[in-house]
Amino acid sequence: MKIKRQKQAKKTISFYKYNFGFREPFQILIDGTFCQAALINKIQIKEQMPKYLMGEVQLCTTNCALKELETLGKELYGAKIILQRYQVRRCPHFKSPVPASECLLSMLEETNPHHYFVATQDRTVTTGLKKIPGVPLLYIISNTIVLDKPCQTSLDHVQAVQLGKLVSPAQQQSIRSLKEEQGIALKDGERRGRKRKRKQSNPNPLSCLKKKKKKGVPTPPKKTEQGEKRKRSRHRKRGGNTPAPAVTDT
Repeated sequence: MKIKRQKQAKKTISFYKYNFGFREPFQILIDGTFCQAALINKIQIKEQMPKYLMGEVQLCTTNCALKELETLGKELYGAKIILQRYQVRRCPHFKSPVPASECLLSMLEETNPHHYFVATQDRTVTTGLKKIPGVPLLYIISNTIVLDKPCQTSLDHVQAVQLGKLVSPAQQQSIRSLKEEQGIALKDGERRGRKRKRKQSNPNPLSCLKKKKKKGVPTPPKKTEQGEKRKRSRHRKRGGNTPAPAVTDT
């Protein structure tokens, strides 16, 4: 049974790797309900989670999840101690904490851009996750950690990408990085505020050429009237320094 469960987990992880860009170390977002279930079932999360997912993991939580356990009192004191050992990720509710279920869903946004796994026993969170594509769900059942199969929303999203109707998160990330390299990933405000500088263009090479003299049409010689002698123009040749020929007596 354990081998079959691990094979199914490997298949599910491959699905998220190839379709949603998940990479190691896997980020596991955990709430107090999961820690409480692990404590009751004597599960060592830090030891068993990497073995089950067959890779390096980072266990993390939010400030709202910790605050919720503090307000619930001594009954969840053990879960609070476990949760405090993990990394605390920043959430938008630092000044005014909200319920852990609401906080976890807000961390995922619309497309889970940070590639979080979510470990929870809360049904409110589970229902909300099924509306977001690309979110692996972990829960505890029968003293074991279980990775749930991809929800229908994730399957529909992958099918739409394959048909060319949508762009996958991995493709979006590559497009974003290419835009940043080319320097065109500017915010709307920056685009509107900045004026485009006109490039200094070189002068037209054709305008720099010397004007060619137009070959005039040869004018016909003027006709002389009858009785007038035609004047002859003499062209005097400029002689060089050649000596004059000698005259001999005959």
